[in-house]
Amino acid sequence: MRPSVSLGVLGGGAWGTALAQAYAANGTPVRLWAREPEVVAAINAERRNPLFLPGAELSPGIAATTDLAELDDLPVLLVVAPAQHLGKVLSGLTDRPRDLVLCSKGIEAGTGRLMADVAREALPLAEIAVLSGPTFAHEVAAGLPTAVTLACSGGEAQWARLGALLSRPTLRPYYSDDVVGAEIGGAVKNVLAIACGVVDGLGLGQNARAALIARGYAEMTRFGLAFGARAETLAGLCGLGDLVLTCSSTSSRNFTLGKALGEGIGAAEALAGKLSVAEGAHTAPVLAELAEQRGIAMPIVAAVARLLAGEAPARQVVAELLARPLRAEGETA
Repeated sequence: MRPSVSLGVLGGGAWGTALAQAYAANGTPVRLWAREPEVVAAINAERRNPLFLPGAELSPGIAATTDLAELDDLPVLLVVAPAQHLGKVLSGLTDRPRDLVLCSKGIEAGTGRLMADVAREALPLAEIAVLSGPTFAHEVAAGLPTAVTLACSGGEAQWARLGALLSRPTLRPYYSDDVVGAEIGGAVKNVLAIACGVVDGLGLGQNARAALIARGYAEMTRFGLAFGARAETLAGLCGLGDLVLTCSSTSSRNFTLGKALGEGIGAAEALAGKLSVAEGAHTAPVLAELAEQRGIAMPIVAAVARLLAGEAPARQVVAELLARPLRAEGETA
């Protein structure tokens, strides 16, 4: 007889697998959907995901499947499908009241929509939450201490349902009701991590990287406030915390992409053949366009978008940023 399952994970990449492991290791049966049959087979037979999370030994409490219908009855789903495919994945589910916890970070290319808006269109009856923060998948899977923001569109009532369910001794959620802020922090930091990787690839030093993190955080805050986010959300785990982590390590896919660009590798070559998605590459052009439409000064984001489009080499882009007009630190232009 199959154990009763209340929690499902949509997405068998590194982050989805790590979340499944974090909850299954502490006694919660988890049903995990993955698109790749080889991932499902390896998880069920070998307790491993060698394709996306090599080295992690997975709990027998994870039951993997390629059949999305096997998760359709679950009351809580952690949605970890890549941002650009999230709408398509959710459209395969029945629309019914449930909690959708969005764990993907990005902005939909072509529409400029945040993931919560994509989810609401696909499944209007679901209540949306966003789980976001400084989280390297391999550390979460290993049970290392991690703290995240859990932003609930349903406010404290939804938090009462989800807070205890998604809390573990080494995975602590902090409550927020600022879904927009949590989403924007996660989306913008991916683009800024590319920029920090470029600095590293060019060998410009840690002073330059620290300055870029600080100026990038200013850009994140300007953009977030313009779209209704709260400054304190962006100063928290899902904004500044996530920014610091992903701008400082080659464990970040976005940082690694930027490092390759800084070393002179073209964007197409740097992205080719990668199993895991560097979401900032998709987010940068749409983020730059949204900022331009709203008149929001985001020179670092604009520079990353130009670099990814092949409009200028890395050294020229950095030189143009350094040549911007002198002004007071708090000015936004």
